Amino acid sequence: MSYNVHGLADDRVALVSLIRDLEPDVLIVQEAPRRFRWRHKCAALADDTGLVVAAGGMPALGNLLLVSMRVAVRDTWCTRFPLTPGRHMRGAAFARGTVRGGRFTLSGSHLSTDPAERPSQAAVWKEQLATVEGPLIVAGDLNEGPAGSAWRMVEDGLSTATESGPTFPASLPARRIDGIFVSTDIAIQKYEVVDDERALSASDHLPVIADLVLPSS
Repeated sequence: MSYNVHGLADDRVALVSLIRDLEPDVLIVQEAPRRFRWRHKCAALADDTGLVVAAGGMPALGNLLLVSMRVAVRDTWCTRFPLTPGRHMRGAAFARGTVRGGRFTLSGSHLSTDPAERPSQAAVWKEQLATVEGPLIVAGDLNEGPAGSAWRMVEDGLSTATESGPTFPASLPARRIDGIFVSTDIAIQKYEVVDDERALSASDHLPVIADLVLPSS
């Protein structure tokens, strides 16, 4: 599941209820706590949703990876993109894990709202993703749709749903800017933009959820 939670500024009860009902094994969060008491706030979000923190928070500039207790996390790291003066610093979170014997690497990011800055961030992220061996799950808020150069760069060599509904803004979705991408050895059984009534008040983005089948180990 990938979800821009809008800095937890909206209806937290609706947000927590929605995530708990969807029961993701992996939740890739954008706009998670990244400043004062960020560890406590990230841990509280994980606890509220029945998950645990795998990686991210302030070191990944608000990108957070949460997992269920079924997932064994083996390794984690974060990266930061070069800072453009006057813009927000951004980055990405990574984690290697296994679930029921299936191994995978997970990464999440939130690219810039500035169209001139996004491609360079996507290039840095993609360069790091290219070093990953084995099954790969990538997700995030790319701040542009499938026609954009940054989206195409992230998607290159990966699979995603060819047809999916818009994700932003939640109140009147018009743009598909949030996505989940997987390496070709992972099968996508289901891919859905969740437009549950709770999602309309939980954040300014709609969450994306996918049922994935990992290759046997």
